[in-house]
Amino acid sequence: MRRPSGDTARTGSTRVRASDRADEAHLHEWVGARRGVEGFVEPRTAVSDVTLLLVAHDGEWTRRRVPSVDWAHSFCNRHQVPSYDAAVVGIPQRMRDYNSRKKREGL
Repeated sequence: MRRPSGDTARTGSTRVRASDRADEAHLHEWVGARRGVEGFVEPRTAVSDVTLLLVAHDGEWTRRRVPSVDWAHSFCNRHQVPSYDAAVVGIPQRMRDYNSRKKREGL
C-alpha cells in the first residue's frame, strides 16, 4: 500500500521517507531516456526503504525508493528492463567505472 507523499515508514528503529509519485515519475522518465538499462532491486535496510537502482549501458545510474520489491520487478518487466536482486548479484562494475570517471572529471 502506498503512503501519501511526505509520510514516513518505520524501518528498524529509524524513520525513513516512503516512496512517492515523484520517485515513480523520475524512474519512468529515466528509463525512457536511456538505453541498455538494467534494474537492481535493493532490499530494505535499517536506514532506507526498498530502492530500485537503474544502471544504463554506460554506467550512468539513478536510485529511488519504491513501494516494494515486487513493485520494482514489475516496473522493470513493464519497461522490458532486466531486473536483479542487488543483494545477490551486487552492483555492476560499469556503475563503479562511471563514478570513477565522473570523480576524475571533477563532476
